[in-house]
Amino acid sequence: MNAIKQWAGLAVLSLPTALLGLDVTVLYLVLPSLAQDVRPSGTQTLWIMDAYGFLIAGFLITMGTLGDRIGRRKLLLIGAAAFGVVSVAAAYAAGAEMLIAARAALGVAGATLMPSTLALISNMFTDARQRALAIGVWVTMFSLGMAAGPLVGGLLAETFWWGAAFLLAVPVVGVLLVAAPYLVPEHRAPESGRFDLPSVALSLAAILPVIYGVKELAKGGPGIVPMAGGAVFAVLFVRRQLRLQNPLLDVRLFAGRAFSAALGVLLAGLVGVGGVMLLITQYLQLVRELSPMAAGAWMGPPALMMFAAAIGAPLLARRVRPGFVMAGTLAVSTVGYLLLTRVDAGSGPGWAVAGFALVYFGLGAIAALGTDLVVGAAPPDRAGSASALSETVQELGLAVGVALLGSLAGAVYRAHAPAAAVDGLAGAAGLPGAVVEQAKAAFLAGLHLAALAGGAGMLILSVVCAVALRHVAPSGASLGPR
Repeated sequence: MNAIKQWAGLAVLSLPTALLGLDVTVLYLVLPSLAQDVRPSGTQTLWIMDAYGFLIAGFLITMGTLGDRIGRRKLLLIGAAAFGVVSVAAAYAAGAEMLIAARAALGVAGATLMPSTLALISNMFTDARQRALAIGVWVTMFSLGMAAGPLVGGLLAETFWWGAAFLLAVPVVGVLLVAAPYLVPEHRAPESGRFDLPSVALSLAAILPVIYGVKELAKGGPGIVPMAGGAVFAVLFVRRQLRLQNPLLDVRLFAGRAFSAALGVLLAGLVGVGGVMLLITQYLQLVRELSPMAAGAWMGPPALMMFAAAIGAPLLARRVRPGFVMAGTLAVSTVGYLLLTRVDAGSGPGWAVAGFALVYFGLGAIAALGTDLVVGAAPPDRAGSASALSETVQELGLAVGVALLGSLAGAVYRAHAPAAAVDGLAGAAGLPGAVVEQAKAAFLAGLHLAALAGGAGMLILSVVCAVALRHVAPSGASLGPR
């Protein structure tokens, strides 16, 4: 495959990646106009927001392995076509139930796209240095999609109507369906064996309750019971995989040091980012009282920092061991967390955004290099499965971060907030000015403690990363096993 076709193929694969990131956040500013038209209940609103990510996380492993068996490009095109059709259904949903069903179907279709694109990149770029850079581009496009989601959604809702946010998928899917057969080579695992449906059921029974339980904990609900149930099914799932000749997920991959260590870094790193990202967006809108559009614009610099890290880290890792690159960027990220502990009501949004930009800088590096280590450590016929596992771990890390750091900040807020505003800073609007200022101070106290906890975790993770991945050689040298 010549170089021009390789990079053109990467550009095509980047389109659905950016679209998936966009769909994660596009409803943030669309929700008010959507609610006026569809009139969902409070519970239905939560499911409209959560069903997409919930089903993506649940089906990633299944779809990653399915792509290994039937062909990764084939699954990508099938999933993309389904995504486009369901997006149109979501745009013209006549009621909340139909919209929830469409969002759930988008999640299932989206789960076919993420591991397929990443696994195809690993097939197209066999050179370790090029693969690392290509994965950095892949990570960046997803992140830029997430960053652009609120701005794009708000603009479309103001210019057209809320359904236009879903119709963005149609031209993207059209380009992918036309260009991918020419620019992206097909790949499937030889002698992949039959597709084990009981393993699919066990994987869903393990993943979905855990994700649901984590989300419930973040809301103060009873999340321990579903998480415990998911853990039981996870044990049953692993036991079945060890007995199968062609498992849904090859759990023996965890025996590789680079594979398991990189997954651990991705999980822990996303925990800190997930919780702080939620608090920063709330700070910009509730403490600084910026409009959603203005708050979204302030999130642009962190996205650019992540872009720089996701592209620059693989280039640096050609000469420096990737474990040391990841450790160094995590140390920089720790400085960002410390800056967030100094944010106050009068400091302006620039201070908070600067701190969060450094946090995102660390995320860009570990997402690019960690994902590359996971995919690179897996055999080519298991690339889809490994890609799906990497994405599942990151989804879980974000959810756990929101639950842990969000709950920590919430507990501090309730301990310091005035009684009239104890239910949350968002509900303090209209209260006397002194009460609102006390509530803002309580929120900042929670943000400071969450940032301090996140920074301490990142500092520890930086050391762990340098030690656990020190054996991995730079991609431009042969200093040791990858």
